[in-house]
Amino acid sequence: MNIAYFVETRKKMGLSQKELCDGVCTQATLSRFEKNGQVPAIKILIKLCNRLNLSLADLFPKVEQASSALNQKMAAAEFKLITMDYTQAQQSLQEIDFDKIDNEDQRLRYLYLQGYLTTLLEGETTDALFAFSQILAADAKDYTEIYNLLALTGSGMIYARQQENEKADFYFNKVLKAIYDYRIRTTTDVWRVLNIVYNCGKFYSEVSEYETSDALLNYAYEICAENHLTYYLARVAFRLARNKYAQNKDINEIFDYLNDARAFARLNGNFHELKAIEAFRQKLDPQQAEI
Repeated sequence: MNIAYFVETRKKMGLSQKELCDGVCTQATLSRFEKNGQVPAIKILIKLCNRLNLSLADLFPKVEQASSALNQKMAAAEFKLITMDYTQAQQSLQEIDFDKIDNEDQRLRYLYLQGYLTTLLEGETTDALFAFSQILAADAKDYTEIYNLLALTGSGMIYARQQENEKADFYFNKVLKAIYDYRIRTTTDVWRVLNIVYNCGKFYSEVSEYETSDALLNYAYEICAENHLTYYLARVAFRLARNKYAQNKDINEIFDYLNDARAFARLNGNFHELKAIEAFRQKLDPQQAEI
């Protein structure tokens, strides 16, 4: 949205914020729109535009179509990330020219995706850390909080992969101090919070801190249930099964989690995870694995 053009038009007409919003909305509402990009209710926006002889199309010029197309490409890459189709996600991201992105939210989204995919595909560690450091160095705004948490999680994942567990724990701890208070607003927020909670839970599972891991994974289960999303459930259930196995829990409880994991992996077409689940089932009990 071209808010700068809105402000420029108001000033050219010699109207103060107070004069423009009189009888339409509070000055605070108009100020939040002009300064912070907080869009008011559409009825209010239309009335304000009418007073400035602007149409909504004037605020959504054709250049926004490119921005919309860019969002679609990044959304496709992010969805492939959460469904573990990392190679396809990376290919989608490679279609985007980062240097041409002039929207800060989109730049941070690109950097987060680049950092995660580089990490998960075992690319150059320094490239991933540089992507995350750019996010952490960005000016603080409302929308930067989730990217900061993702960058901290990604940094922890890098050190966990290198088995530098003290460094990894440092980053994951910083995330856990904030993630429970993060307010989930959109479906994309759900994806990202699940990404964070699952990867924290995975790390604590791998360092045998099962109480912490189980708490995080069960929290991920609750998020999925509350938001009617199943994309992470296969991974969560499979990780809980491995936690139970490592703690020598009842074999029936382990297979209950594996059955859930297999069902959700099939439902979401997560064939990478399904293959790993089946291999683990076969390892536990070849006969029961056929059930």
